[in-house]
Amino acid sequence: MPVPLRARGLRAAARCLLALGATAALSLGGAALPAPAATPTPSVTHAEPRPLAAVTSLAARRIALADKVAAAKYGTPAPIDDPARERQILDDVAARSAALGLDPALAQAVFRDQIEANKVVQRGLYARWDAHPEQRPTGRPDLATEVRPALDRITTELLGALRQLTPVRATPACVPLLTAAALRDAHSHRFDALHLKGLARALPSVCAV
Repeated sequence: MPVPLRARGLRAAARCLLALGATAALSLGGAALPAPAATPTPSVTHAEPRPLAAVTSLAARRIALADKVAAAKYGTPAPIDDPARERQILDDVAARSAALGLDPALAQAVFRDQIEANKVVQRGLYARWDAHPEQRPTGRPDLATEVRPALDRITTELLGALRQLTPVRATPACVPLLTAAALRDAHSHRFDALHLKGLARALPSVCAV
């Protein structure tokens, strides 16, 4: 059965992100992603790349916060997978998106990806800290007062960004523009291979073609 165009495009984008992350890991010991090479901007008709850039920027900020989430939970009974908390987030996103005139199904799909991406990074950090105790965090951020308020602010901003996506996400340029924006954000945050993998996992529901 032929692979749908959208799936092919998103898989190609994810492969691009992950390949660059692997290159960074090999050449820099996993320290950071090198500056992306200049690439031609896709020709866009009736599409505006700024909403996509806003989405990838917020997704990258959320990925960066996964380190604090992991540090808050590591060595405690708090699980990485928390279905009750995840359902609460998705229900809240659906209610808020409906009030904004945003498709609740789209909002939930994107935020489900954000949650899974965060867990990818948490699991990777747990494995790293188990193998290298000297790299374990020396402090424990407070989930209730420090981490979750920051995540909530990103949620509000990301819902607003998604609301602006409708003219862009259904165009053929969506995937290449999304990939280019994600690479810029990954470089800005100096993401290593693990965080780049998380960012790739955060974005598959953004484009519709």
